[in-house]
Amino acid sequence: MILVKATPESEAGVIPSAQAFAAMDQYNEALIDAGIMLHSEGLMASSKGTRLRFDGEGITVTGGPFAETRELICGFWLIDVKSRDEALAWCRRIPFENGEEIELRQVFEAADFAVNAVA
Repeated sequence: MILVKATPESEAGVIPSAQAFAAMDQYNEALIDAGIMLHSEGLMASSKGTRLRFDGEGITVTGGPFAETRELICGFWLIDVKSRDEALAWCRRIPFENGEEIELRQVFEAADFAVNAVA
């Protein structure tokens, strides 16, 4: 999963330029053409979000916006590749150029939990 970190602009609801949208469309089409795109979405600003904190006794619900922009995400791609190196190669092609940051994380699969399965 490629997580796109939020920026002050994304948190302010600034819509990317038509040029940025076109570049992203080309990137997404390349992912689709390669057969590795599973899903992708952009997320609205945290001001439209809600956090729920579970402490074992109850649930605390807090409405956004949330203060730490660098800890938020504003979008993601879910891709299916054979290796970390292949994922990194695709990440290097993302058409960002204004200080955007991404985080690459591996998603668990059912087989990863087989060791804890009840016999």
